[in-house]
Amino acid sequence: MGVIVLAGLLLAVYFLYPQQQPGPTPSGMFRNPLNTSGPDPWMTYYDGNYYLATTTWGGPWTGLTMRKAPTIADLKRAAPKRIWQDWTSDRCCNYWAPEFFLLNGPTGRHWYGYFTGGPYSCCDNQRIYVIESAGTDPMGPYTYKAKLIGSAGDRTIDASVLQLNGSLYLLFAGRVGTDQRIYVAPMENPWTLSGERVLISAPTYNWERVGMNINQGPEALQHNGKTFIIYSASYCGGAGYKLGMLTYTGDNPLLTSSWTKSPTPVFVGTDEVFSPGHNTFFKSPDGTEDWIVYHANDSSSGSCDMKRTTRIQKFTWNSDGTPNFGSPVSIHTDLAVPSGEGSTTPTSSW
Repeated sequence: MGVIVLAGLLLAVYFLYPQQQPGPTPSGMFRNPLNTSGPDPWMTYYDGNYYLATTTWGGPWTGLTMRKAPTIADLKRAAPKRIWQDWTSDRCCNYWAPEFFLLNGPTGRHWYGYFTGGPYSCCDNQRIYVIESAGTDPMGPYTYKAKLIGSAGDRTIDASVLQLNGSLYLLFAGRVGTDQRIYVAPMENPWTLSGERVLISAPTYNWERVGMNINQGPEALQHNGKTFIIYSASYCGGAGYKLGMLTYTGDNPLLTSSWTKSPTPVFVGTDEVFSPGHNTFFKSPDGTEDWIVYHANDSSSGSCDMKRTTRIQKFTWNSDGTPNFGSPVSIHTDLAVPSGEGSTTPTSSW
């Protein structure tokens, strides 16, 4: 009888005080994440559309894929389109951390895609490769250009490009023993290195050595004449992954002494968002806002797998000129879409 009475009371409470369900996202707002799978995201806004590329690993979508849409709402619905696939055995599979840059080449401006590719077996033989678009459409078509490898010849991953004082530099991560470190190398053109790599960051602080000793995913960020490199630190699973920052304080990016590391991380997880990292950046459609793109997990037990999802949020700048990323926002938080975005009428679906 007591059980029956208790059940009746619980039912009464349920109907008198119904559970709060999240309502629809208001017009001009959105919620993270942008997808159900999206590790190592790169995103930009170009010529009226957002473009989003992420790591692809095995399955029917092996190869480089891109999503395209005019609004964030559309982007969340957009189906990925395969823009590059290569069955050459040493770069056929496990396409990690793609990034794309519109750069001047010998025949004009093209999009250059940088990705980490490897054989079907993973993961010691991952290397950096470059592809070039036929014109100025980020969706391609693309042709293969080169493999970027220095004299070290070991695993290299997470390529990005630094443009500084009219010169190009490749940023990437390489492994030495149990450490993964960040390097810079000069470039003769968008697909050719012109000198040896230079170490600019190794995992020395305790917060860079949670789970594994890792610095990776370097990404240049420039503002008001200052140059920063935002990078990911510690193991990408669990709850220790986070972002650190290097500041260019010298006059030659190919000198280790020209880069000063911040002693504390600049973006860390919360009790709702775990292991935020591997970021890129983009400007709002009207160019007035700065946005950070990153992946994260919804649980402290999350791993370095395809369940990591892409999140974005606006960030600001401190009075000393350094970026202020705040904290990763909850998936239950409504965010205003990037400034200058047009119609939010859905035009595509998953």
